[in-house]
Amino acid sequence: MPTPDRTSLAEIVDAGRAVLEDGGLSRLTMQSVAERVGVRAPSLYKRVRDRDALIDAVVAATIDDLTDRLEASDRSLEGLASAYRAFAHERPEGFRLIFATRQPQTALDRASVAILDTARGLVGEDRSLEAARLVTAWATGFVQMELAGAFQLGGDLDDAFAFGVAALRRGLESV
Repeated sequence: MPTPDRTSLAEIVDAGRAVLEDGGLSRLTMQSVAERVGVRAPSLYKRVRDRDALIDAVVAATIDDLTDRLEASDRSLEGLASAYRAFAHERPEGFRLIFATRQPQTALDRASVAILDTARGLVGEDRSLEAARLVTAWATGFVQMELAGAFQLGGDLDDAFAFGVAALRRGLESV
């Protein structure tokens, strides 16, 4: 009689995301996740091929979470940017990992829908992809620098972020 499954893939991925946030990518191991879900590491291999597959599953779940938050926003440029930044602050290690690994196209396609729709409303169909890339690149750069503590000149970062989003809106509306 086979031993019963003591954990699910969803529990493993949730544990992996928690380990990632607690200790960074170097701590995301099969052993650390097994301890978190209360099983021995070999038990994880029933659900996850290896550490690379675990990382892929964690990244996919992180992208899905970000996508859900973007979709739940009011879909304005400001709402999307705020949801994006809030997500990065809540899950900084997951946010960093999204950009450190190659992602499945289907996950990226789903994640891009909200910003593409908003960009389309600002600049029209012909330039929506370029506008979405501009907004995403600016917001990602700002947030990455913020998370790294790179803004050392003082000032209010919330005001700076709002200023940047407003400047992007004005620029895109004038195209």
